[in-house]
Amino acid sequence: MSVHLRPEEIEAESFRIIDAEVGPHDWPSAEWSIVRRAIHTSADFDYTRTMVISAEAVERGINALRAGCGIVTDTTMALSGINKGHLERFGIPAACFVADPEVSAEAAHLGITRSILAIRKAANNPGNRIFVIGNAPTALFELLRLVREEGIRPDLVVGLPVGFVGAEESKEELLREAPGRRIPFITNRGRKGGSNVAAAVVNALLRLAER
Repeated sequence: MSVHLRPEEIEAESFRIIDAEVGPHDWPSAEWSIVRRAIHTSADFDYTRTMVISAEAVERGINALRAGCGIVTDTTMALSGINKGHLERFGIPAACFVADPEVSAEAAHLGITRSILAIRKAANNPGNRIFVIGNAPTALFELLRLVREEGIRPDLVVGLPVGFVGAEESKEELLREAPGRRIPFITNRGRKGGSNVAAAVVNALLRLAER
């Protein structure tokens, strides 16, 4: 490979390799662009079979992005991975409250994770319509509690927490509860995930929204 390839050429070649290695699949075009970007970010082909995208997730997500709805992430890493140029074009505010001093103080006082309090703070703003969780299972569990008990209705939940404690279980709860409550979601089964993958999913949706 030439070291002089431009970034866009490297990306195009990466996608060509992914398409070639995956071969025939059943993903529709828009959904595949999301799955393929998750693979591109992680070099993990398991997402071809473990990713789950609900029926309305792409359409609702694109509409929310085009309307400039707020995005909230559970980590600063996920927030930093979302393409700022695309956010600016749509006038989308994006935030992460996990490092907020008030969130930190209250979490310490209550003896719960900052991720739980950060999601609560995010949910207090009705303009926050897209919740992106790539690290903390407690954030996804809390978001689902807010859906059940306080009636919040996100336009999209990107639930891809990673790890060994609660990650798989939180995603299974999302898979059980979201369809009956008409909550569009993008997730995967198993322990894998991560802030980088969650950000990649949002970037794929932003690209679709621009088309």
